[in-house]
Amino acid sequence: MLSLTKEQEAKYGLELATKRQEHSDLNAAIDTLTQSHVADRMLIQRLKKRKLALKDRITELENILLPDIIA
Repeated sequence: MLSLTKEQEAKYGLELATKRQEHSDLNAAIDTLTQSHVADRMLIQRLKKRKLALKDRITELENILLPDIIA
């Protein structure tokens, strides 16, 4: 099991919060652009790809900070 120092835990926690906020912001932007019907489809695809990359990083950070404990 990975043992984190308090500094590492705080760093990862801050990054996790930042990535979650960015993911939420991208989701709102994608929804707005999709509903506007004037947005560039390529832009929406790039935003969706970025959103997926953020989700992957969020999952990584959650696994670091909250590892599964097998009882």
